[in-house]
Amino acid sequence: MNYILLINKEKGYTSQDVVSKVKKILNIKKAGHTGTLDPMATGVLPILLNNSTKLSKYLIEHDKTYVATIKLGEQTDTGDQEGKIIYNKEVPSEIYIKNDEGMYIKIEDILKSFWGKSKQKPPIYSAIKVNGKKLYEYARENKEVQVPEREIDIYKINLKKVEEAQNEITFEVSCSKGTYIRTLCEDISKKLGTVRIYEGINKN
Repeated sequence: MNYILLINKEKGYTSQDVVSKVKKILNIKKAGHTGTLDPMATGVLPILLNNSTKLSKYLIEHDKTYVATIKLGEQTDTGDQEGKIIYNKEVPSEIYIKNDEGMYIKIEDILKSFWGKSKQKPPIYSAIKVNGKKLYEYARENKEVQVPEREIDIYKINLKKVEEAQNEITFEVSCSKGTYIRTLCEDISKKLGTVRIYEGINKN
C-alpha cells in the first residue's frame, strides 16, 4: 500500500495525531505528513504511506495557500486563540475607513506591504528546535532563547472579509514553505496598531 492520502484535518488535532490515526486504522507501520499544520488549523493534510514517504522531500517544498482570520485588539502568548490573552487594546476606528469603492484603505495597504520576500521570526510556541530543544519547551520553562529568523516569500495576500462588529478580518495568502501564519497575523496586527510591539520569550 503505497499511497498519498489527502486528509481534511479537523481542528484540535496535530499533524502527528492524524498520522498516528491513519497508521492505526490502516494497520501500517510507515507513514508521514508533508508539512505541519497547527492544531487549530483545518484543511488538506497529505499523508504518505509506506514507500510514498520517499516523496516527502519533494512535496514539502511546494508553496501553500491559507485562509486566516485575525481578531484585532487581542493578543495571546501563543499567537492563536488557544493561548492566554496577554494584551487588549481598543481598535482604532480609522482602520475601518473605506474609499468610494467600498475598500478598506488601510487594511488593504497593510496587507499589500507584506508581499514579497522578508524575514520572519517563528513563534516561541512552535516545534522548531534550537540547540536540540523545541521552542515551546523553552517557553513552558520560561527560559530565554534566541529565535532565529527565516526568509519567507508572500506571493499574494488578499482581503476577503471584514467583520467590524467583531473586530475581525479574514484574508487569503499564498506563501512559501515555512511561513508561520500565526506570526504573519500578529505582524499584520502590529502594523495596524492593534497589538503591542515588544520582544520577549513569550511575546514574539
